[in-house]
Amino acid sequence: MTTYHRARHYRRDSHGRGLRGVLIPPGLPAALPRSQRFDALAMRIVADITAHVPQVADVEFAVEDVPPIDPAPWESASVTLGRYFPAERSRRTPSRIVLYRLPIQARCRGIDQLRDALAWVIVENVANALGMHPEDVVPPAWGRLPGA
Repeated sequence: MTTYHRARHYRRDSHGRGLRGVLIPPGLPAALPRSQRFDALAMRIVADITAHVPQVADVEFAVEDVPPIDPAPWESASVTLGRYFPAERSRRTPSRIVLYRLPIQARCRGIDQLRDALAWVIVENVANALGMHPEDVVPPAWGRLPGA
């Protein structure tokens, strides 16, 4: 009597699908979603700038996925990457810089380009918020304005 031995394919199930479940352990950086990696990178850049320019600590930072559909009247028709909102005493809100994640990520092909683009947007908005020249906001460790 012969027995039929069927080879087991561990890479695919009976429906042709690949492996299921998490392939990267939760503790590794690649396990973070793109939005969380973007937030962490933005926080590191803001921390570097705050160490160089302490006034940045008074500015609140936020990340939104996309800019609102209706731009402010003074803004151009191009896609906004970040926006500075001055403090409002009547509402008791601090000055705020909002970064728009998807337009920034869409312009970048790798982490290096993303770091430079994000740093450039943050530096430009911080300089606008504090009334400084962008080159005065750049930490000495960076050596130059990103993207320049």
